[in-house]
Amino acid sequence: MSLPGTAKRRKQLNEAIRTLLPRASLESHRQVLAVAEQGHLRHLPAAIAAWQAATTVARHEYTDYDRLLVEGYDRDSARHFVREEINAQLAEWGCLRRIGETE
Repeated sequence: MSLPGTAKRRKQLNEAIRTLLPRASLESHRQVLAVAEQGHLRHLPAAIAAWQAATTVARHEYTDYDRLLVEGYDRDSARHFVREEINAQLAEWGCLRRIGETE
């Protein structure tokens, strides 16, 4: 018996998130999954969607990124200033990958 498309995609995303973020709490895992399931990431392979979602959650939930935008910083500048905080959160989740200076 095969899984319907959305159930299959959710299973793939859950596996990708567990692999990418092995020490993430259940709540963090759920936050990343919710972002990974959003429409703009549906066309991406599960591993890429999980990475995009993880960095999005880390940026918005664990840094001052949104405050910097409100203060008038442009996206690229705000991302530059929070890059190390994002990488620290990724490390806390057990992620081996990091955001580089050019990302």
